[in-house]
Amino acid sequence: MLTDRECRAAAAEPKDRKLFDGEGLFLLVTKAGFKGWRLKYRFGGKEKQLTFGPYPTVSLKDARQRKDAARAELFAGRDPAEALKKARARRLGKEEESGTFRIAALEWLRLQQDGWKPKHHASVKRSLERDVFSTIGALQLTAIRPRDIRPLIDAVQNRGAVDTAHRLLWRIQAIFDLAIAAGDAEINPAASIGAILQPQVQGRYPAILQIKRARQFLLDFEAMAGQPATKLASRLLALTAARPGPLRLAQAEEFLDLDGPDARWHIPSEKMKLDLAESEQKAFDFVIPLSKQAVETVRAAMEHAANRRYLFPSPRFSHRAISDNALNVAYRRMVDYEGEHVPHGWRSTFSTIMNERSADLERPGDRAVIDLMLAHKPAGTEAHYNRAAYMRQRRILNQEWADLLCEGLPAPSTLLNCRRRT
Repeated sequence: MLTDRECRAAAAEPKDRKLFDGEGLFLLVTKAGFKGWRLKYRFGGKEKQLTFGPYPTVSLKDARQRKDAARAELFAGRDPAEALKKARARRLGKEEESGTFRIAALEWLRLQQDGWKPKHHASVKRSLERDVFSTIGALQLTAIRPRDIRPLIDAVQNRGAVDTAHRLLWRIQAIFDLAIAAGDAEINPAASIGAILQPQVQGRYPAILQIKRARQFLLDFEAMAGQPATKLASRLLALTAARPGPLRLAQAEEFLDLDGPDARWHIPSEKMKLDLAESEQKAFDFVIPLSKQAVETVRAAMEHAANRRYLFPSPRFSHRAISDNALNVAYRRMVDYEGEHVPHGWRSTFSTIMNERSADLERPGDRAVIDLMLAHKPAGTEAHYNRAAYMRQRRILNQEWADLLCEGLPAPSTLLNCRRRT
C-alpha cells in the first residue's frame, strides 16, 4: 500500500505511470506532473474506471474512503459510476438533468474554481451560458455529435471573435475529457472539429516607436473632444507604461507620497497579470515610481474624480470605472493613426525608445531595469515582483521618459475642460 510520503515524492517521468494502492485504487502520475486518483473495477463483464480527483486536493485517506464506498456499491450489485453521477447531480441541485452537457460543464467549472481567480471563473461561466448551454446544454452527453457543436463555434467566429472560438472549443473538449474520465461519456465529439477554426492572428500590439510621433499622437488625441477621465487615463498610461487593466481600476489610495520625494503608484497584486496563487500574496504587489509629470496627471485625475471610487470614473455611472474598451474606442477615432497605435502599445513605445536611448548613451544595464519596470518576470529566476528592486534607477528612467514624452504637451490640468474641444 502507498504512503502519503510516497505520493508527495512521486515525480514526473518521460511516460505516465501508475502507483497502485490495492483493490484497484491507484495514483496516476502523468509526464506533465499531474497526480490524480483512479479506481479500476469491473461491472457487467466490462472493465471500468472512476476518477476521484487530483492529489493532494484529494488525500490518500480520502481516496481510500471513496474506494471503499465504490466497492460497497459493487457488492450491492450497483455500478459505482452511476452512484457517483447521481451524487454530483444532487450536489449541483439538478438531479433531473443528470447526464447532460450542462451538468458536466458545471462539474468541470467547480473543479477549476480553486485554481482560477473569481473574475475569470465567472467570465468563463458566462461564456458557456451565452454560447453553449442554449444549444447543447440540455442534451445528453452520449447523444452529442460533432454536427451539434460546429454551429455554435461557427456562430462565435462569424461575429469576429476568433480567439473566443478557440478558447470555447478547448473548454468543450476539456468538459468531455472529464466526462469520459468519470464514465459519463465514451467519446469526445469536440476533438474532431478543430479544422473549422479560423487562424488566430498573433503578434505585438500596434505601437508608435518614435518619440516625436508619440508626442504628436498625444497632442492630437488630447485636442479632440472627449471625456476628461479618458484623456487623463491616456496621459497616465503613456507616462507609466502600465497595463491598461490596473490603470482603468486605479484608486486614489494607491498613489502614495505625492508631495514627497518617493511618489509612487502601489498596484495591489490582485490587479496584476498573475496567476491565482501569486495574486493573493502581497510580495507580488507592484510599485511604479512616478515622474513629476505623472504626479501632476494623478492630481488632475483626483480633482476630476472628487470622492468617487475610481480615479478614472465612468461618465455614465460615477460608481464605476471607465469601461474596458473606453480607451480603445477613443483611440480608434484617430483616423490619421488608424492601425498604428493602441492603449497597450504604450508599453512597446516606452520599451523601444528607452532601450534605444540606453544604447546611444552606452548604458547596457538599463535593459534589465526597463524589463522590471514593465513587470516582466525575469527568465530563469523565481517569478516574483520585487517592490524595491532598482527603485532608484527606475525612478530616474521614468523621469527621463516623462521629460522626453511631455516636451511641448499642455499641463494635465488643461484636460479637465477638454470635453468641447475641436
